[in-house]
Amino acid sequence: MERRERADAARNRQAILRAAEELLRRHPPEQVSVERVAAAAGVGKGTVFHRFGSRAGLMVELMAERARELEQAVAVGPPPLGPGAEPVERLVAFLAAVAELGSRNGNLMAAHEHAMVTRKAAETPREANPIYVYWHGHVSGLIAEARPDLDAELIAHMLLGTLHMEPIASQLRAGEHKRLAAGFAALVRSLLGDG
Repeated sequence: MERRERADAARNRQAILRAAEELLRRHPPEQVSVERVAAAAGVGKGTVFHRFGSRAGLMVELMAERARELEQAVAVGPPPLGPGAEPVERLVAFLAAVAELGSRNGNLMAAHEHAMVTRKAAETPREANPIYVYWHGHVSGLIAEARPDLDAELIAHMLLGTLHMEPIASQLRAGEHKRLAAGFAALVRSLLGDG
């Protein structure tokens, strides 16, 4: 009996996350309520609250899940995103993947940002967010590998920080991730060389 409950809980979790993601693709974040997510997932509102604690908790977990998929591709996926490519090519591929993630999930990223503020994360710098910590570590590691003479930590902050600038965020919301990826690639190759 216990195993069945865990399977149901896992199935409900995935249904809730899928429903939230689909609603965020079609509606602005402020129109995606817990009630709406629960109805789309076929579960009770209490199930969403029990599993995620709040709407903010749901948005944070959904963003974390999308980020984990990217982390998995970086850790064990095929090159150039995964291991085996030169650092410059890996960095270009990673920033393109981040841009695509942002474009596909623009409303999710906005909801996640708002959720972090709602959860009092505003008192903690954005740089302490686990997703940001991983992304920064990966980017700065690749920069340091390609050009040990540069301040890799600072340059990584500069590259990733652009994603939070409104002109870039509006490009992502408009689906312009390929344009942003090309811009990142030009910056990276210009700074680090062609690998």
